[in-house]
Amino acid sequence: MLIGEVARRSGVSTRMLRHYDAIGLVRPTGRTVGGYREYSAEDVRRIFHVESLRSLGLSLKQIGRALEDPAFTPSALVSDLIHWAEDRLVREQELLERLRVIDASEPTGWQDVLRVVELMRELDSTSPARRQQAVLTRPEDVSVPAELLVGAVLAESDPHVAGALRWALARAGGEGVAALAAVARSEDVDVRRRAVLAIAELPEGPPVTAALTDALGDPDATVRGHAALVLGRQGVAAAGPTLVGMVVEGSNDVEAAEVLGTLSKDPERAERIATALADELAAPTADSGTRIRLTQALVELEGTAAREILRHLAHDEDRAVALVASALVGVRDERTDQDS
Repeated sequence: MLIGEVARRSGVSTRMLRHYDAIGLVRPTGRTVGGYREYSAEDVRRIFHVESLRSLGLSLKQIGRALEDPAFTPSALVSDLIHWAEDRLVREQELLERLRVIDASEPTGWQDVLRVVELMRELDSTSPARRQQAVLTRPEDVSVPAELLVGAVLAESDPHVAGALRWALARAGGEGVAALAAVARSEDVDVRRRAVLAIAELPEGPPVTAALTDALGDPDATVRGHAALVLGRQGVAAAGPTLVGMVVEGSNDVEAAEVLGTLSKDPERAERIATALADELAAPTADSGTRIRLTQALVELEGTAAREILRHLAHDEDRAVALVASALVGVRDERTDQDS
């Protein structure tokens, strides 16, 4: 079979077939009277083997070794190929993210592109001082995509640099909060936790409140807890159930109880919160430790409902609960006398 026919059947160009011949990878077994290359059926099979291995990413040198060396182990090479492919995918993903960031900045000229690239390079610096300076010295007229700042703040370990990045996000206004809120819906729970913490550090406002309120529905208790503590301090009633749950679970229960006290300054909320705590106290699954935490939370609440529940608990069958309630009744009475 002459080279032209082999090229048509195999899909390999005549130029590449000549190259294979020159490097000794696939040499035709014969020549015609006129000196033309003549390939046997075995030669054609070898060409197909070469092309199959090339499709896996092997170099021609590796292919030659694989076909000629009986001691060559495919598993070792395949493992290496997997490693190289994974590294290449990581680099390609990083490039894709950088291109998306540049696209989001809506550059009007190459100077705008170069500014964003320079900022990305500075934010990748190993020096916290350089990263911080890159954020703080940015000119007012230079637009930075919120997605770039979000990615940086979520990856930042230095608290001072993280503060500068949050400041920059606050300057971005609604776009900064929206970008963080989008990340807060990530499938990665660690990413969601960092995103909610970053949102919580932004100045109060409707976008921040809305993003944190959405986080109250997160399946992760830590995410819900971060959001509830901030919202509760802002007086958002929707945080109440999560805060009560934190007391029950013993997760930042002291802080959660204090925030419930802030919410209870509204008389109607005080009644609802006291009732919620009482319901948890009466739950069949509540052990002694849980009931003590709930009892301690009651002392933080305003209003008469919490006081009456505490007085009732002072005669509780659980002696530990009764002792704690009795002491807290005295604390409340003393606090009431001081306020009057």
